[in-house]
Amino acid sequence: MAIPSFVDRVTVHVTGGNGGNGCASVHREKFKPLGGPDGGNGGDGGSIILRVEPDLTTLVDYHRSAHRSATNGAQGKGDHQAGSKGGDVVLPVPDGTVVSTPEGEVLADLVGPGAEFVAAQGGKGGLGNAALASSSRKAPGFALLGEDGEERTVVLELKVVADIGLVGFPSAGKSSLVASISRARPKIADYPFTTLIPNLGVVVAGETTFTVADVPGLIEGASEGRGLGHDFLRHVERCAALVHVIDCATYEPGRDPLTDLDTIEAELKAHGGLDDRPRLVALNKVDVPDAKEIAEMVTAELEQRGLKVFSISTASHEGLDGLKFAMAELVAKRRAEAEKPDTTRIIIRPQATGGSEFKIRKTPEGGWLIQGEKPERWVRQTDFGNAEATGYLADRLNRLGVERELLELGAMEGDDVIIGDGPNAVVFDFAPEVQAGAEILARRGEDHRLEEDRPAAQRRKDKDEKYHALRSGEIERPVDLSEYGKGWIADEVDLSPAEAKAAQKAAERLARKEARELEAARELEAERLFRAGQDIDIEAESTSQDA
Repeated sequence: MAIPSFVDRVTVHVTGGNGGNGCASVHREKFKPLGGPDGGNGGDGGSIILRVEPDLTTLVDYHRSAHRSATNGAQGKGDHQAGSKGGDVVLPVPDGTVVSTPEGEVLADLVGPGAEFVAAQGGKGGLGNAALASSSRKAPGFALLGEDGEERTVVLELKVVADIGLVGFPSAGKSSLVASISRARPKIADYPFTTLIPNLGVVVAGETTFTVADVPGLIEGASEGRGLGHDFLRHVERCAALVHVIDCATYEPGRDPLTDLDTIEAELKAHGGLDDRPRLVALNKVDVPDAKEIAEMVTAELEQRGLKVFSISTASHEGLDGLKFAMAELVAKRRAEAEKPDTTRIIIRPQATGGSEFKIRKTPEGGWLIQGEKPERWVRQTDFGNAEATGYLADRLNRLGVERELLELGAMEGDDVIIGDGPNAVVFDFAPEVQAGAEILARRGEDHRLEEDRPAAQRRKDKDEKYHALRSGEIERPVDLSEYGKGWIADEVDLSPAEAKAAQKAAERLARKEARELEAARELEAERLFRAGQDIDIEAESTSQDA
């Protein structure tokens, strides 16, 4: 099956990239067994962006490939390395593309070069444990997961951006008129439905430059799907004015200029939204003698309806200048009205903040359903295989007031609590004020291992405190260990084994010193007595030496 070269309506399935998961890592360095968390954040996923490209005139690229996906964000790494962001995918679309849902809800109307719309937002990357650390949670043993990218189906519908729309029956001469007043060269032939796609032409009339759109021929029942008009009526919705091109030289039975005009107007009314557009009537092919007479006959009646009528011939170029300047006048008037500044005072009323960020309702089964952007996003970010991460989620929900409101509504311990709606919903058993942790009994999201000092660190801390206390005079300097000399009992002194051994050695050194000093004193005393001629008690001296 051949693929058409012009496509003005396609359905595209777009998927944003998933956000990368955060990293749970602990810095490791020599002599630093607990160097602190250093897990980096995950990268955001890429987005799908629709952007107007002025040179593009068709949506045929998306007719061939209707599925577009952006890349995922990278995972975070240790040493504070954040994951890279996923690349955005920019989809070029023609000027005048309308983006809507399959149900018909309009999401964006892209008019003007460079206009953009994010069709699918990429998911946010998860936070690493370094970003989750705080004064009360010094070493988180978990990280947040990245969010999934947005996934949805959008309908792209092209509506030609033109100032003047030419409407009429097949073979009325619309393509010939565009070729005559502009440099556009659409296909022209002598059979109906020659034009299969809208053609645009740029027309210059005096100082006004405008565009003219040649819409494929309309027939009776076009608004209901007959012919080609049903698919192309949308292309005249943006036009500032409409020009009825009526064939005055047709030989088809039952057709005349007035009937053709009424038929086309009925189809435009059935399509809707075009009643406010000014109309011009171009009675074409007046170069044919019979057609000229017919045009003169119906001109008066058409003018009585309030329409401006121009008798033209695309073959001889008769009446084309008058028609061009009349179209330029309508375009200039429309542009002047559009550019007129609005003097109405704009009153901005900001929305109130601080309201409830979640809703709770009781399910028919007796459980409790929690809905809200924050709780549902937090659930998607939680790794339920990590008990500490689950505890962190419980703390966040508690700070948001979920637990308190559940108790006020009458929730009992053990009730089912459902967060989210749909396939991604998570069910918990309600357990108010439950203390949770990874492997230790601690407050949710905390680790007491970093709050308690190791024995060596505690001894160093005690010695530092004692040193500074001695320097400041807050405590008295302790007696020298030599006081534990003779007769001291180790069990009665509060000393460590090493300190007791040092005290014992000090006492022995002191005893030897005292003995040497006593012996020297005795010898000096004996020498003094000898010099003084006094008698020395040899027996007592020897007895003291033996002792």
